[in-house]
Amino acid sequence: MIDPDVLSLPFDEYLARVAALTDDLLIPSEEEMVRTGEVPPRVMDALAANGLFAVSIPREYGGLGWSMSRQTALTMEFTRASCVYRSRFSTVIGLCSQGILDHGTERQRRELLPRMAAGELVTAFALTEPEAGSDAGALETTAAPAGGGWVLNGRKRYITNAHWADLLVVFARSDPGSSGTDGVSAFLVERTAPGVTTRVPELMNGHAEGPVAEIDLAGVAVGGDALVGDEPGRGFAMALRGINHARLHVAATCIGQATRMLEETARHVNGRHQFGAALGELGAVQAELGRCFSELEAGRALTLEAARAFDGGEVPRHRIAAAKLYCSEMASRVGDRCVQLLGGAGIVGPHPVPRMWRDVRALRIYEGSSPIHERNLGRAVTRRVARDGVLPDTYRATRPNAAL
Repeated sequence: MIDPDVLSLPFDEYLARVAALTDDLLIPSEEEMVRTGEVPPRVMDALAANGLFAVSIPREYGGLGWSMSRQTALTMEFTRASCVYRSRFSTVIGLCSQGILDHGTERQRRELLPRMAAGELVTAFALTEPEAGSDAGALETTAAPAGGGWVLNGRKRYITNAHWADLLVVFARSDPGSSGTDGVSAFLVERTAPGVTTRVPELMNGHAEGPVAEIDLAGVAVGGDALVGDEPGRGFAMALRGINHARLHVAATCIGQATRMLEETARHVNGRHQFGAALGELGAVQAELGRCFSELEAGRALTLEAARAFDGGEVPRHRIAAAKLYCSEMASRVGDRCVQLLGGAGIVGPHPVPRMWRDVRALRIYEGSSPIHERNLGRAVTRRVARDGVLPDTYRATRPNAAL
């Protein structure tokens, strides 16, 4: 439940509150989280009380309704702590809530969004399958009409929060004669419904305290009101709405993670002495830190500009893809350099940087892998220039009709 005081805070005060939460609770609780293998329940309660499940949900549905620019600023703050914390509410604020907001019925919005905003209804976005990852249009999960409702069969894989979610947003092919992205619908399925089973992997290489899960759907019967929206076949429009929102949050997450890794590493090199001086005074070390900082700030500027464009109206999907691609690659580069500067402390012991370095590696795969974004952006560049003579989502000024 959200602390009522949070609802009345202006944004600058709310941002300061989230920064304090990060410094005073989230970062200090990381070692406990690693030791126990899960996010401590008291931390989950604090995330809900401070409104972090609600940042993207409009106030009319019980949320905080912050703009995308403000959401990214918040994400850059709370992801200075482990990005495992973010994963516990990321599927609520991005993938699931935004699809329901734009494509669900008003009844679904009124019933679900306030509970999601309060942290009382955790959701998972069940799109990916064993044979349908980057090629999501290859999904094989089926939804067959039955008695005014539907029966779902299939398997989902790598689904964040699936093992402890209350509600699954499951994408299934509702038109058996369709192919690709056509004929796919989204369904609301309770995780404890008969025929639903989830399991977590034995090993996670990063995000160990917030593992993804597999979902088996065996003859899962749902009512007609489980269909998201008023008509079947619109699932991919909903998916893309949530995915573009989530991609920009991933870019902001990479900024927060890189910021923390760089700060931790700077503290280390200031306190570690070799060759008669602090490591931070050596030119080679300074050059590495300077390179990290410049790339970090480039990613921050790109992400904030994409967020401002998002707030302007039409979703700037190419800028969002560019921000997600650049920032996820940048965070991995920063993490790798920081581990190198830590020396032995980067591979032995509980220093937070190597743990975060493992975590950020996954962000080059989540929400569209780097090679997929590179291909899609390159395709958009060539096609848009061939058609219009300019780059997609261009910043170029509009040329006047009359020559100057």
